[in-house]
Amino acid sequence: MLAVWMGTQADEAFSDAWHADAASVYGEGVFNIRSKVYVSPKLWYLRVNAIEAQDVIPSDRNRLPELFVKGQVGNQVLRTRICPTRTTTPVWNEDLVFVAAEPFEEQLTITVEDHLHPTKDEVLGKITLPMTLFEKRLDHRPVHSRWFNLEKYGFGMLEADRRKELKFSSRIHLRICLEGGYHVMDESTMYMSDQRPTARQLWKQPIGILEVGILGAQGLLPMKMKDSRGSTDAYCVAKYSQKWVRTRTILDTFSPKWNEQYTWEVYDPCTVITLGVFDNCHLGSNAAARDSRIGKVRIRLSTLEANRIYTHSYPLLVLHPHGVKKMGELQLAVRFTTLSLANIFHIYGQPLLPKMHYLHPFTVNQVDNLRYQAMNIVATRLGRAEPPLRKEVVEYMLDVDSHMWSMRRSKANFFRIMSLFSGMITMGQWFNQVCHWKNPISSVLVHILFLILIWYPELMLPTLFLYMFFIGLWNYRFRPRNPPHMDTKLSWAEAVHPDELDEEFDTFPTSRSHDVVRMRYDRLRSVAGRIQTVVGDIATQGERLQSLLSWRDTRATSLFIVFSFCSAVVLYATPPRVVALVTGLYYLRHPRFRSKLPSVPSNFFKRLPARTDSML
Repeated sequence: MLAVWMGTQADEAFSDAWHADAASVYGEGVFNIRSKVYVSPKLWYLRVNAIEAQDVIPSDRNRLPELFVKGQVGNQVLRTRICPTRTTTPVWNEDLVFVAAEPFEEQLTITVEDHLHPTKDEVLGKITLPMTLFEKRLDHRPVHSRWFNLEKYGFGMLEADRRKELKFSSRIHLRICLEGGYHVMDESTMYMSDQRPTARQLWKQPIGILEVGILGAQGLLPMKMKDSRGSTDAYCVAKYSQKWVRTRTILDTFSPKWNEQYTWEVYDPCTVITLGVFDNCHLGSNAAARDSRIGKVRIRLSTLEANRIYTHSYPLLVLHPHGVKKMGELQLAVRFTTLSLANIFHIYGQPLLPKMHYLHPFTVNQVDNLRYQAMNIVATRLGRAEPPLRKEVVEYMLDVDSHMWSMRRSKANFFRIMSLFSGMITMGQWFNQVCHWKNPISSVLVHILFLILIWYPELMLPTLFLYMFFIGLWNYRFRPRNPPHMDTKLSWAEAVHPDELDEEFDTFPTSRSHDVVRMRYDRLRSVAGRIQTVVGDIATQGERLQSLLSWRDTRATSLFIVFSFCSAVVLYATPPRVVALVTGLYYLRHPRFRSKLPSVPSNFFKRLPARTDSML
């Protein structure tokens, strides 16, 4: 007897259904081909403020200890600085910040240690605390501190004759809380898909719905060999906010058709959804294999028009050690539906992150370290699901290696800066041509416009904004019609040197030979030297500006304050219109009235002292 029915993805049984092309899969591979919706673990920042300790007695009673506090949560280990004064009642008042995930499996372990010498630290006291003991803080209000008794490290069940010493214990003063007002960042700040704080009470209402139809892919390349021929078993992963989705695996085809649709609530339009395509290498008994990357697509929601369906094919580009390669195309249908246009416009004036990030900000190093720990926790938790979302997949989706040095990225960023300033450089060149009367008609028209603005200064700002208004209207014709995709030219991936690619794909720490590492180190030193020179030049200009009134060069400062006094007298007596007129006509003067030598103010500024003289 059989009962047969047909259904869609909306049916509960869809994710557990067998697919017609999966007959060749066996064992654990049956679970690894199914679609799945995952939820990231709820992440908290755990702030431990080590205030002070009392009666910390070293093992050697004849010396005063050099004490510090070490905290550990899972694999995360942090330590305070060594107390500057040698004492048995040290004071630190220093914060240690960890990442913790619900459900709280790890405990907080606090140890007080004595720094005996550079290679040895001795534990003098220890305490282990469960996460459920700590208060959850939603804002910046102070949290009550508590005293905890430290267990003497090394005493206990095996040392019965010394148990009496446990009656007297050292104490440590701690202020501990779980921070609910921060957003725990597990992805790069450039491609954030969520900015809500941890505490659900602080969430605002959603402003829209994102619908993504993962239709299929075309032109995929063979990723492995099966029966002496190339084969690809592709699946797609999408990550937005705390929700991850994984499509089913389509076996042995270079043009898979998934036709699966997923939705997300949107709380901020200035967020990014990331989609990656992978080759499933866990269909047989090879558990040590890693799922191969086929490509990645990012779509920023703010670039989508509301309520419009985008059906588009995005190139899947991957950088390999031997160059950039197009692995195929991903076909998507995307729609961003807005619930309230007024709320969206209101969000554009709000801070990007929750207010705690601005009231009590983290340092740059703390942000990088905490993000790395958060990524590890997310990868570990999602790797336990059934089917698991493997570590290499999570790391690729979250850009785990975005902070690593790359000559290619450095070149790409340099040319991004150059293209950014190209418009200003073009305007400067045009103004220089106007000043030198290369085109007399343009120079005359600029003079007329300048005189009108001087005679009617109230028209200056309206003219500027009207000009930007017309430029915006003119550029509307050339607006992009599709969301942007990966750009190999922008990424500087087409003309990259093979050795630079090999350096980018090198392990950390390096696995290359000493000669190769030495060559790359010398190259890095030359690049860093040029950056150092540019930074030094910028600092020099700023210090020269400071030295105008610092009396480091008494003659230069005397000249400048006399000039400032005379300028103040003249400007008080002269109408601003006349000053602007004289200044403008001076800069627009004809070339026959110009000298090829630098101007007096420029010469004076370059002669001012900087602090470079004091540098070693």
